[in-house]
Amino acid sequence: MRAKSGTRKSGRRYGKAASTSVKRAMEKRKRGTLRSGKGGRGGKVTSRKQAIAIGLSEARARGAKLPRAPRRKSTRRKRGSK
Repeated sequence: MRAKSGTRKSGRRYGKAASTSVKRAMEKRKRGTLRSGKGGRGGKVTSRKQAIAIGLSEARARGAKLPRAPRRKSTRRKRGSK
């Protein structure tokens, strides 16, 4: 049995507003009306993972409680040696 560490926070990791936003995005995807891109100008979303990402992104924009988005790794091109 592991002992509890005193530094860990308790409570919900994702707020209710965030889960509501993701649920709405999932329902839109099921109906076939969820679209990607700025202002919904992109293609139709069929991927479950993409629907969740859109829901979380919208929740972040509204200021809902959720963990920080993972940092993207910068892709640098390696210079070829001569």
